[in-house]
Amino acid sequence: MTQEKRPNERLTGLLYEADMKHARFAMEVNRVGSELGTPTKYDHSTVSHWLSGTTPRKEARAAIIEALSRKLFRPVTHEEAGFPALGPALTFPGTVEGLIDLGRQDMDPSRRSVLGAALFSVALTIPDWPDVVGRAEAFAAGKTIRIGMGEVDMVQQMTERVSDLDDQFGGRHARPMAAAFLVNTVAGYLNAEAPEHVRMAMMSAAADLCYLTGYMAVDEGVHGLAQRYYLKALELAGAAEDHLTYCTTLRGMSVQAVDLGHGRHAMRLADAAAAASPQAGPRMRAFLAGQQAHSAAQLGNAAEALRYMSEAEKAMEVAESQSKAFGSYDPAALMYHLSQVRHELKDSAGAVKAMQESTQLAYPHYRRTRVRHNSLAAERQLDIGHLEAACASWDRALDDYPLVQSGRCDEKMRIMVARLSPHAKNAHVKALFERARATGVNVAA
Repeated sequence: MTQEKRPNERLTGLLYEADMKHARFAMEVNRVGSELGTPTKYDHSTVSHWLSGTTPRKEARAAIIEALSRKLFRPVTHEEAGFPALGPALTFPGTVEGLIDLGRQDMDPSRRSVLGAALFSVALTIPDWPDVVGRAEAFAAGKTIRIGMGEVDMVQQMTERVSDLDDQFGGRHARPMAAAFLVNTVAGYLNAEAPEHVRMAMMSAAADLCYLTGYMAVDEGVHGLAQRYYLKALELAGAAEDHLTYCTTLRGMSVQAVDLGHGRHAMRLADAAAAASPQAGPRMRAFLAGQQAHSAAQLGNAAEALRYMSEAEKAMEVAESQSKAFGSYDPAALMYHLSQVRHELKDSAGAVKAMQESTQLAYPHYRRTRVRHNSLAAERQLDIGHLEAACASWDRALDDYPLVQSGRCDEKMRIMVARLSPHAKNAHVKALFERARATGVNVAA
């Protein structure tokens, strides 16, 4: 005898709390499904079936939970939604063990598609600074090796080399190398015997490498994986009492969120980064305020965005008067933020001008940045009807595109083709498409 199907009152209650009609909820679930790489076409009738007691497929349950979490701005569990658990509850192992597991999965080509499907979540629980400070108990002392500052210096230099490769060529090939280094070398150092100051320095160096590896995952568009690396960076930075890396990671998470259109979540992360860095120097303050400005602008808060932008500009003036910092937040990055703020506030011409200035100021080393920023300038020039100028900007992007392996740059080329296809008969577009084909861009004949 089959068990009688019962209405899912818990899911009904969550929809009521979220104030979403059936059709709107189906649309939000479909949107999350597309982010997961498993697009769906649910409608209001599907939602009615769920509410009547039909258990959604496993993939649908994950999308439903995330859609509700985004709307309610808090984590929602499977049990709370009236669904069976997907398996044993996820528990975070010790920091080193978790780092090894994460890195091994990222190194394994057979796991790439699984990792790539991991979902970016705005409901991710972010530890506060007091929750991670001094978590030295997460690291068990090893019995076979003892490390000193020489090993710390090696990890720092390796991170710098990988960062240079990422800046020049994109993260597609550099990230697996970083993951292998984390697993095969850094994890062993974290478990080794060491004087306290060496142990703290090693955790700080490992945090920097985790942040960089997460950033490269963002570049490749695997956002759920990036969040996992970022969380490890926060754990390690807290254990090392490394304010700088902790705040930088929160700010990186805010950048990831705002680029995906999650302005409210981006604002919370940017504010958390600023609050956790009360003693920030002028360059760091500019770094954080610029991100706060972009996040506020995406939320439509013009006054707050302009206030933060002014703060970033003043802090940058002080920082530049003190010292130049290659590879840190610089005037090119500041102009990028100004362009983003102007774009969000509907000043298209101002956004184009600031983006072009950002590209001119950027160091030659940053090829990927030039591809992305020239492409963004082109998109915005096209928005205001400047087709010839847009083609010229995209042409400059193609100067560097063949030299980088970057998911974000690949996406910019797909956008270029889609945006210009309606103008395919234009002479400038024809010439641009011919050059794009020669660089490997998929342009229909």
